[in-house]
Amino acid sequence: MGNHLSSFVTDFIARFDGPLHFRLIAQPLMAVCLAARDGRRDALEGRGAYLWKFVNKPEHRRYLLESGVKGISKVFVMALALDVAYQLLEWGGLKPLQALLTATVLAVIPYVLLRGPINRLMRISRTRT
Repeated sequence: MGNHLSSFVTDFIARFDGPLHFRLIAQPLMAVCLAARDGRRDALEGRGAYLWKFVNKPEHRRYLLESGVKGISKVFVMALALDVAYQLLEWGGLKPLQALLTATVLAVIPYVLLRGPINRLMRISRTRT
């Protein structure tokens, strides 16, 4: 596992110089925009922070998982497709696990980490006005 992780990190860093490198900025930015949209909606509907609620409220996990998948699925699929294209163009082959990890790093992680804090910020700003 350690060798695969090391290979992933090395290959991920190499992507910054290769073709389609714009996606390394565009996809996390899209994930942030979607997290802002969904975090704002959570705040307006009075829901708690996304990740906190997911971890601490098992009865809400199904809804939160469905909501998160719905919110991020298009960006994740685009991240996956672009990484597959990158791998085929640059390496002439495919490393499916690396494509999944790259899509997760570029799309899912920023979304999950920011949806809750954006919710909190929206709730704080609403109480001040």
